[in-house]
Amino acid sequence: MSRFAAPIAEQIWDMKYRFKEANGTPIDVTVEDTWRRIARDLARAEAKPDVWEEKFYAALEDFQYLPAGRITAGAGTARQVTLFNCFVMGTVPDSMGGIFDMLKEAALTMQQGGGIGYDFSTIRPRGADVKGVAADASGPLSFMDVWDAMCRTIMSAGSRRGAMMATMRCDHPDIEAFITAKSDPARLRMFNMSVLVTDPFMEAVKADGPWELTFGGKVYHTVQARDLWNKIMQATYDYAEPGVIFIDRINKANNLNYVEQIAATNPCGEQPLPPYGACLLGSINMARLVKNPFEADAALDPEAMKALVATAVRMMDNVVDVSKFPLEAQAQEAQNKRRIGLGVTGLADALLMLGLRYGSDEAARQTDRWLHQIARAAYLASVDLAKEKGAFPLFDAEAYLASGNMMNMDEDVRDAIREHGIRNALLTSIAPTGTISLYAGNVSSGIEPVFAYAYTRKVLQKDGSRTEEEVVDYAVQMYREKFGADAELPEYFVNAQTLAPADHVKMQAAAQKWIDSSISKTINCPEDISFTEFKDVYMQAWDQGCKGCTTYRPNDVTGSVLSVSESADTAPGEGSEAPQVTEANGAEVVYMSEPLDRPQSLEGHTYKLKWPDSEHAIYLTINDILINNHRRPFEVFINSKNMEHYAWTLALTRMISAVFRRGGDVSFVVEELKAVFDPRGGAWMQGKYIPSMLAAIGGVIETHMIKTGFIEGEGLGLKADPTAQVVNLNQPRGKACPSCGQYDLQMVEGCMTCRSCGHSKCG
Repeated sequence: MSRFAAPIAEQIWDMKYRFKEANGTPIDVTVEDTWRRIARDLARAEAKPDVWEEKFYAALEDFQYLPAGRITAGAGTARQVTLFNCFVMGTVPDSMGGIFDMLKEAALTMQQGGGIGYDFSTIRPRGADVKGVAADASGPLSFMDVWDAMCRTIMSAGSRRGAMMATMRCDHPDIEAFITAKSDPARLRMFNMSVLVTDPFMEAVKADGPWELTFGGKVYHTVQARDLWNKIMQATYDYAEPGVIFIDRINKANNLNYVEQIAATNPCGEQPLPPYGACLLGSINMARLVKNPFEADAALDPEAMKALVATAVRMMDNVVDVSKFPLEAQAQEAQNKRRIGLGVTGLADALLMLGLRYGSDEAARQTDRWLHQIARAAYLASVDLAKEKGAFPLFDAEAYLASGNMMNMDEDVRDAIREHGIRNALLTSIAPTGTISLYAGNVSSGIEPVFAYAYTRKVLQKDGSRTEEEVVDYAVQMYREKFGADAELPEYFVNAQTLAPADHVKMQAAAQKWIDSSISKTINCPEDISFTEFKDVYMQAWDQGCKGCTTYRPNDVTGSVLSVSESADTAPGEGSEAPQVTEANGAEVVYMSEPLDRPQSLEGHTYKLKWPDSEHAIYLTINDILINNHRRPFEVFINSKNMEHYAWTLALTRMISAVFRRGGDVSFVVEELKAVFDPRGGAWMQGKYIPSMLAAIGGVIETHMIKTGFIEGEGLGLKADPTAQVVNLNQPRGKACPSCGQYDLQMVEGCMTCRSCGHSKCG
């Protein structure tokens, strides 16, 4: 009998976590083999590996403890991959050589499967003097473009594109350009972006005072703090980025503030890290720990949770010793501090099983109690490890216990740390768990509310057809099994579609009190929320002690993402039908077996491209075909007087045109061309670094697609098909999944996750 609660769970395991030969032959025959592989690999760091292998296996069994995806996929495989999910890279020097040294380190890290975070505040602003070369600096955003291009070419382990986080201080002279950078739908798509907001800035915002933008001791501009804050809010309202990180609060609360300064986070924000810091992640599945769910005496088993936390801490500590690292500096950082990020998933489901409405005062109090118990158990487990194996090398009892975060901890825990030390400098974090939550039976993700009670998932079959299956939330499925498939859901069953933003903030603040690092969480806002109400969400997050804030509001760039079919006059629990998440506005992609016929005449545009190292310009003509009143590219002609280019431009003309004439999704042509690097070097064009002439051609085609409406924003219209109906531009459908092409992406814990195939940058 399958150990999986739903077909999607088994599919996620097979696609992402199952160990296979290079030719696809499974090595993990069952999920028990996967658990055994992980347990055995992590137990080899123990003096008695056989004993601990069995204990580790018991923790993994039935999806009670869920190591992060890198561990689940990589442990015990002997592959050259890191078991750490993400890294913050070294401080970027303000020099050309130093900057490109950092780029090389980033590429090496991403090659092994790690996401990266960078603070670009250390690079001098655009227009600043560059001494010795009589030139003006191009500014940090121009170098972010270089990182973005690099990321497009590096495939992470597990065939995932790498993820990146860029931060910039709120007092950097280029902060306004940073804030609005992603209003360009084609720019910096590989980055998540956040502003490092300081305490003095927030005080100036509240006082409506002036704010100086400085670099290297020089004041470049003075702005009104509230105007700059409103600019951040407007960009986030319009484009869902940048996020906000309260960086002074993070540094004050950091257990290690006596030996490190934090200025960046990993891509999803749950791990603020110092230079070369790494995030080691795992989650306790709270939905599996509730006894007698939906009964009057329903409760989470505290002893089972305590024991599970202790085993999980030990497993994660062993990862530090068995994992490979892309860079030696990362290995040293991890071993000196032994930082781990133990979190939770299934919180919303656990609350439902106790009859508590997510976002209510009682749910917040219960979350506070549970997270306190987990933090306490984790700290005591790490003290026990210190007794056995020694404290982390940089432990200083007096300085450690004086940190802002440790001041909240129970006195008996503080006494134990003072006497015996502690093995892991930081222990708790709440990471995105979108993919591993599906793998565990579609439990609610992290500390997020249930996104939807159920949704329809389209599954691509080997013959190219698609079948549909219902994917039901874990708690909803349990309720149906207990009370009948047609039983009405009680009123306390709320989901992300019906929850007020203030309830999101309340739950994040309740959890943050006991989290050493931070929390990856998305506050869903309705599309029609007013700008004033939207700004207030961020101020609530500040006032309630959160370390950062990320919101998601459907907008013209990222689109609506998902629509939930639910009767407007039916409150949750009133109808017998669970709401269904469906594709927004769209038909399936149809890949043509025969090319489209060419009409006698076509409308097109010709573009002139002047590559700096080429004597002659390249001319690109792109012709479009009109089908159902919707323009789509049909053919390309690439010409140049430079005969050195003749063969490859002719080949490119024929191949791209052949692809365009087949219909379906042709947007990948742009991505493939833009990812081409010339080993001889690229060129700067219109303030952007373009890695090759082919990448420049890809950029021209992309510009044309945007102008003609084939690409609108990020992904709107990318899946237009000759037989599809016209896309309603007033109801943007959002970005297509880069893995399966479906429009089933949703923002979860600051990370886009596909509900059709489970693809996620972070999970």
